[in-house]
Amino acid sequence: MLDEAGKLRHRVRFPCTREELVRFAKRHLGPHARVALEATSNTWSVVEVLRPLAAEVVVSNPLRTRAIADAKIKTDKIDALVLAQLLRADYLPQVWQPDQATQARRRLMSRRASLVTDQTRVKNRIYAVLHQRLIHPPIGELFGTKGQAWLETLELDGAGRAALDSELRLLGQVESELRQLDEALAIDGYDEPRVRLLMTLPGVDVAVAQTLVATLGDINRFRSPDHAASYLGLVPSTYQTGDPDHIYHGRITKQGKSQARWMLVQAAQHVGTHPGPLGNFFRRLAKRKNRNVAVVATARKLVTIAYHMLKNNEPYRYAVPRSTDTKLARMRVKATGERRRTGPPKGQPRSKAYGSGGRTRTVPALDAIYEREGLPPIAPLSDGELRMLRHQKVLKHVAQTSRPQRLPRRAAAAEPPQAAGPATSPWRPVQPASARRAPATTPRAKSTQTPCSSRRST
Repeated sequence: MLDEAGKLRHRVRFPCTREELVRFAKRHLGPHARVALEATSNTWSVVEVLRPLAAEVVVSNPLRTRAIADAKIKTDKIDALVLAQLLRADYLPQVWQPDQATQARRRLMSRRASLVTDQTRVKNRIYAVLHQRLIHPPIGELFGTKGQAWLETLELDGAGRAALDSELRLLGQVESELRQLDEALAIDGYDEPRVRLLMTLPGVDVAVAQTLVATLGDINRFRSPDHAASYLGLVPSTYQTGDPDHIYHGRITKQGKSQARWMLVQAAQHVGTHPGPLGNFFRRLAKRKNRNVAVVATARKLVTIAYHMLKNNEPYRYAVPRSTDTKLARMRVKATGERRRTGPPKGQPRSKAYGSGGRTRTVPALDAIYEREGLPPIAPLSDGELRMLRHQKVLKHVAQTSRPQRLPRRAAAAEPPQAAGPATSPWRPVQPASARRAPATTPRAKSTQTPCSSRRST
């Protein structure tokens, strides 16, 4: 503890418990005392105890406190003295202190990351049991329904069977805990408008949206989208020394929350087939550079778009209606159990095409989906944005999102779905029954060409 002149008054060492912290604060701290803490795993619990008993509680940024990070001699006494001196001189770099809701959300996401890590480890150990015995799984998805049945009936030696049964039991417990946690995240996300806004982004589900909200917190604390991307470590590192014109940009900094950065990169992996401008950005960049570079750049683009969405309270205007409707409906069913009626509103007749053709599904327009799910409306497009869409040749996709579409159901599809792209799309507008063409009744003539008639004779 330092006095106003910067002289050391005394040192105190005590166990880090709530009772000891309260006893220390009542004995040594006054109404004008300022406390400096170093960011650790239990820092925010200490802040919660000391905040009512001190004038100010400051948490230092360990990445920017070079007096401690670059010290050759590091002890608790020296670090505490340096923190107190920097705080007295107002030179201590601070970190943003999240509120209680953000802290609780961060703990949930940290626990989910731990469960996913445990799940991956158990699966790898199961693969190791099979690999040691030269067994190759005949099923592609080993941990699906058929794969689980194959593992349970697989004939192994005594030690191998015991190890496999143990790992399968552990896997079941971890997956059960993970399902319960995902349900809790869905319930919390349904009541959080920011989570539902971010879920309209392509590749972003409940877990990714919750992680991004927990990491960013209050979006108003960031000056710009570049500031938010830098906070997540998705900006390139810069090296410049001597000549001011010679600047080298290297790999991304990878500062900040690694879990949030990893989940954003995983979300960017799914953007490659998106028919909107975000997918077009990914494909154009992947043609010129390495795919990993395109993925990381798209992850940063996701942060930029998410910043503007949270800042303006607006959902993503170029989302695919079908997948967006499915994501939001799944979260609603998990959170409330409410399954809403599809088709026309109650009291109105069905379409004349109902029951006259194959199995189809009508997907509402994007703005109708947002209105039904309680999301803000989409703002009109500006002239500059229209020019950008025309230049990227994605106006067709934007026009399709503004009107209802009738799509064949997946179970009745005769051909495998094609990859969606900027020029081709599986969407077709809803047409009345009178405008639909009747199927041809005349059988096609068989070809008279023999299998070898097109080959050159020798």
